Amino acid sequence: METTPTRNENGTSGSTRRNLLGAGALMGTLGLLTACTTPPGGSTAGAGGGAGAGAEGSTEFTDAVKKLVNGRTLQVGFTPPVLSEYYTQMENAAFTRMAQLEDLYGVKWKWEKSSPTGNFNAVEQQISTVQTWTSRKFDVVFICTGANFATMQGVYKNAMNAGTKIFQFNQPVELYPVDQINTVSNIGYDNRTQSGYVAGKYIADTLKGKGKIVQIMGPAGSDWTKARLIGFNQAMSENPGIEVVGTADGGYLRDKGLTAAQDLLTRHPDINAIYGENEDMALGASQAVDAAGLKQWDGSQGIVIVGADGLLSGMDAIRNGKLTATVDVNSVDNAIRMIDTAFQSVVLNNYVPKISNITTHLVTKDTVEAYAAYINGIMAPKKKY
Repeated sequence: METTPTRNENGTSGSTRRNLLGAGALMGTLGLLTACTTPPGGSTAGAGGGAGAGAEGSTEFTDAVKKLVNGRTLQVGFTPPVLSEYYTQMENAAFTRMAQLEDLYGVKWKWEKSSPTGNFNAVEQQISTVQTWTSRKFDVVFICTGANFATMQGVYKNAMNAGTKIFQFNQPVELYPVDQINTVSNIGYDNRTQSGYVAGKYIADTLKGKGKIVQIMGPAGSDWTKARLIGFNQAMSENPGIEVVGTADGGYLRDKGLTAAQDLLTRHPDINAIYGENEDMALGASQAVDAAGLKQWDGSQGIVIVGADGLLSGMDAIRNGKLTATVDVNSVDNAIRMIDTAFQSVVLNNYVPKISNITTHLVTKDTVEAYAAYINGIMAPKKKY
């Protein structure tokens, strides 16, 4: 099995300016705040509309940060690889956090979104988008892309040299040497240990170490597929009684996941579980299981179906017995960390981690209400940009 060494996540990048806040003081405070929690020293921010409901320190601290911000406006570009439910959840969480920082410190935001049309592999559009935003002197670009790693590093380097700060999000950077990544920071999670392995272990534990699995994966060559398979294969190696009998490409789309699952079920009607590398493909597989007249897992028998993303529609499916579990890769904290990191780096000139990993969650019927509520808390931000 391919292995990748564990990396230190505390490598830093940023300006040389040291100010009142220091390299980590505000980041430590900001990192504790989410859309649905109580800021230190503040009042509870209600779900959805609670942005700016409480301070993040003393009045003197807030006033000092306001002076450093000095009413600055950030021009921000947000470019996900596709327009999807997951990235809508991220955008709402970003808006929630942006409004909080605006209320607290006076920072203003101009937000522009652009995503490739057609499919996940329409990467030329994203390259053009980053180049256009760079020529327009954007302060920040947040990007998640299916484009070739080496190609994008050149694009990022040119943007950074021109003064536009690049922040990757939700990207499998664990596959590449940190010193080859030409960005300020990379916010996400480790697809090997925090997604693929979690899904594989859950399936193996649920089947008590014995059974047959089919996999529905993303496009051939996708970095997410490579990384998640490293973790998934590790879980399989720890459970030799589990056999992977078939794999198909589901293109990260629900309809393609349905077609892939139908083909796999025709060839392997006696399977015990389906691993959908992302949630849309897993939900497509769920439709295929129902259409074939097969039983979904009820806690003791049926076909176990596991995905990964953390979509509200997926959580509804878990409630309704149409998805056994999912690995929620945490759209909310990912977006909040993105905004905080850009604020730290660009506005306050502080040092930020080159690799910044968030927490992921295993969502089952036992935990779905908590994690659905966490996401729902940001779905109606008080302000959109």
